[in-house]
Amino acid sequence: MKRVLITGMSGSGKSTVIRELISMGFHAVDSDYGYVRVDDEGYQMWDEPSVRRLLDDEVADVLYFAGCEENMVDFLSDFDSIVLLTAPSDVLIERVKTRENNPFGHKPADLERISFDIEHIEPRLKNIADVEIRTDEDLELVMAQLLLLT
Repeated sequence: MKRVLITGMSGSGKSTVIRELISMGFHAVDSDYGYVRVDDEGYQMWDEPSVRRLLDDEVADVLYFAGCEENMVDFLSDFDSIVLLTAPSDVLIERVKTRENNPFGHKPADLERISFDIEHIEPRLKNIADVEIRTDEDLELVMAQLLLLT
């Protein structure tokens, strides 16, 4: 089974891309739903046993898994491809402030965290990604680019 990690900052479109992949019939999973836990310091992390079971379960030719948590580094070698979704910071901030399916980004502290992540975490993601796809483009174009890579 080919495993594709779709990662990026909050608001980059990971959940939207996963929903689109599911609607197209692909095996696609958003880590926010059943694959995360909150650690002792209040940070969201991947639930390692759950993620491991998913990565080891070969139910499809390709698995698309979306998420971005600090401990994902422990799983990077399990992925055949890493796709980084990006958008300008003002687009990311607007998306998280107005989304209704995820409360993260609605509080001032969340927005500070997002700004920090854009400055400090996104450059690291660019270093590990096999490809970067800008999501301030039309969703159809984003999906076409993703599917061409995989």
